[in-house]
Amino acid sequence: MRTVAIALFYRFTKLVFGLILLVWTRKQVVGLENVPRRGPLILASNHVNLLDPPLLAVLMPRRIIYMGKVELWETPIIGPLYTLAGFIPVQRFGADLAALRKAEKVLRQNQVLGMFPEGTRSRKPGLSKGQPGTAIIALRSGAPIVPVAVTGTAGVAVPRSFFRITRVGVVFGKPFELPKGRRLNTEMVEQCTERIMKEIALLLPEEYRGVYAELVANQSKGQTEGIGLT
Repeated sequence: MRTVAIALFYRFTKLVFGLILLVWTRKQVVGLENVPRRGPLILASNHVNLLDPPLLAVLMPRRIIYMGKVELWETPIIGPLYTLAGFIPVQRFGADLAALRKAEKVLRQNQVLGMFPEGTRSRKPGLSKGQPGTAIIALRSGAPIVPVAVTGTAGVAVPRSFFRITRVGVVFGKPFELPKGRRLNTEMVEQCTERIMKEIALLLPEEYRGVYAELVANQSKGQTEGIGLT
């Protein structure tokens, strides 16, 4: 019964946010066909504004179960809604084993796990350093990752934004998987975290790449040199 209630609440809120976004935004969406229609999946996106999670939920053909910082559950009125939606609270900056087990259960059930690898909103264009949680879950579960890039939401603020149209862009990259069958250690998690963030950065315009701008630039330069271009 609880599962049915959560699913119905999710559909209802998705409809409400869909109507809101239809009125106050103009969306350019690229690559939605890259999202697998079945099987376990980790959706890994940059995160600039509170609008990002409902925006992705409206666009995605599958239900997203988000992981979010536990402080969100302490917010009056909004906090209980996260519980009703079936989202997973996470104690940041530590090993939250309970949240890890819940996330792995979501993937074992062939559902979509929504994660923001930066660990919090950057509040302005420009990626912050990725946190290890997304890489750890992907390595342990073997689930594919779809990188997502969101642009245009940085300036959104309620109620001011209700009086103008906001143009947003969302790019869904191709799914990829991290190495399997290898023992987890700090070095591997760091390398895989960098890979995840690089895949997101590659989908973003230069001004949004933040601390990963140089990494992407170096890769692009290497690819150009490798095919003999100047």
